[in-house]
Amino acid sequence: MRIAVVAPPWLPVPPVAYGGTELVLDNLCRGLAAAGHDVLLCTTGDSTCPVERAWTYERHLGVANVSPATELHHAIDAHDTAAEWGADVVHDHTIGGPVWAQLHSRVPVVTTNHGPFAPPLDVIYRRLARHLPVVAISHHQASTANDIPIARVIHHGIDLSQVAVGDGAGGYALFLGRMNPDKGIDAAIDIARRAGLPLRIAAKMQEPAELAYFRECIEPRLGAGVEYVGEVGGAVKQALLRDAVCLLNPISWAEPFGMVMIEALACGTPVVSTPLGAAPEIVEHGVSGFLGRSVDELGALVGRAAGLRRDACRRRVERAFSMARMAADHVELYDSLVARSHAAEAELTAHLSVTADLVVTR
Repeated sequence: MRIAVVAPPWLPVPPVAYGGTELVLDNLCRGLAAAGHDVLLCTTGDSTCPVERAWTYERHLGVANVSPATELHHAIDAHDTAAEWGADVVHDHTIGGPVWAQLHSRVPVVTTNHGPFAPPLDVIYRRLARHLPVVAISHHQASTANDIPIARVIHHGIDLSQVAVGDGAGGYALFLGRMNPDKGIDAAIDIARRAGLPLRIAAKMQEPAELAYFRECIEPRLGAGVEYVGEVGGAVKQALLRDAVCLLNPISWAEPFGMVMIEALACGTPVVSTPLGAAPEIVEHGVSGFLGRSVDELGALVGRAAGLRRDACRRRVERAFSMARMAADHVELYDSLVARSHAAEAELTAHLSVTADLVVTR
């Protein structure tokens, strides 16, 4: 099968540091290619995902320069390129691209919502779902879609061949994510101090709101075992995860998935989180981590995390969140869309043939 994947133009695929969606798309494209499919990734020119690539913008535009017009330009070019390339199906991960595609695409198009089904995204996906399939990334996210039909729930996956299991010898708890109040960094500081563990904070901090939150709420609390190590990626991120006693993920919002949790589990690092969003679908309480609601409860659970089997954390990802499983789930969906498209074409051809015969007979 020839599969075109359209990524947003904000970050390269894979991302150099922070970039959950871009990491997912890198794994998806490589998983599809490993399964024997032809893959065209429509991304930015500085992407390095090892599949065939096409782009409008030579460099990624950055999350601070998000613009509907630049995204739509990128997506229109991507769909034109996919058609010229001979794609059997297009999987579009932008927001504007599927709007364009429902009017102009001649091949099946599917889209994934990587955010919450909340305004204004719910309005957009409600209308898109009338014309093309919408994929959700967790059962919890799908449960919030209300009247928006969901074609499939497909959890993210990770390439386990690139991730080694660590032993947590660093002796610290780790926060990894964005410098944002919803991510619970201030709570992570309280939890780590209650547990008597040092805390390392690795977080993206580029946007004005992120910088303000850091200056006002986090920076004054640094020291005494709490350290901000900056935005990390690649080998540095992997090393931080492997050496951590646990990943502290005390989110205060219903996160649709949470890629950082499966990254930690793949390294054998237990996850201590709040039971919001998709966290209960990822973390097996008492096996691959713990789920708790209050700072006091989570502080006590952190103390128990070191006693969990790190090989059990890894097995959790091998069973449920591998790159191969994610690719196979998507191929199953793509196959059904292509088959439905071919059936519709055959029905239309038959109808036109009958109509032509009637005209000739008359």
